[in-house]
Amino acid sequence: MTHIDAVPCNQLLAALPAGALQAMLREGALDWVSLDAGGALHEQGRLIDQVYFPDDAVIAFMAVASQRMTLEVGLVGDEGVAGIAVALGGMVSPVHAVVRRGGMALRMPADAFRLALDRHPELAQAVARHAHDLMVQATQTAFCSHFHLLEARLARSLLMMRDRVQTDALHLTHEILGLALGVRRVGITKAATSLQQRGLISYSRGEIRILNRQGLEMASCGCYALVKKLAEA
Repeated sequence: MTHIDAVPCNQLLAALPAGALQAMLREGALDWVSLDAGGALHEQGRLIDQVYFPDDAVIAFMAVASQRMTLEVGLVGDEGVAGIAVALGGMVSPVHAVVRRGGMALRMPADAFRLALDRHPELAQAVARHAHDLMVQATQTAFCSHFHLLEARLARSLLMMRDRVQTDALHLTHEILGLALGVRRVGITKAATSLQQRGLISYSRGEIRILNRQGLEMASCGCYALVKKLAEA
């Protein structure tokens, strides 16, 4: 089976009528791309010319003040899209979009995305709901980063990644987690050590494994449960 014939797992594209989706693939309005972990898709303040619908990849949205001041304000897998500002009338990216987990995605030119939204109200409705969910993520992250302890924030971040990769084995270095949570690597080391000593995770050389999902949820701040509840409402 070629990628053109493959059925995407992306939940936003699933809102399209089957015939419309396959037509976009045949005509090249949508094309499959392989995304490498660490790759940049959009740069904050730069024009968005392509949007990306993750299939099994995971994309993080980073607010960036400088090379040493970053904070992950959103995370999407097959439930979302990178470049949603285009759907809201934006031309430039408000965030830095980076591939957190490598994998496949479907890429669409920004102008074709706008046209698809105009033609297919089902897609427009799904994208609007996703925009709401991302807003909830960003708002709660801002609150969480200011008021909650790092250990609880780390637990939340691991759970969010787990939800999108559907595996307890996570490839996340302390450097990546430090950039995501806006702290130095030493802080991540201390928080991860505490979670490991409690039997909730194990970690070694950039590999983290969740050993106790329920316990990790209890260790997380309430932001994780709240964002998940609002997304499912």
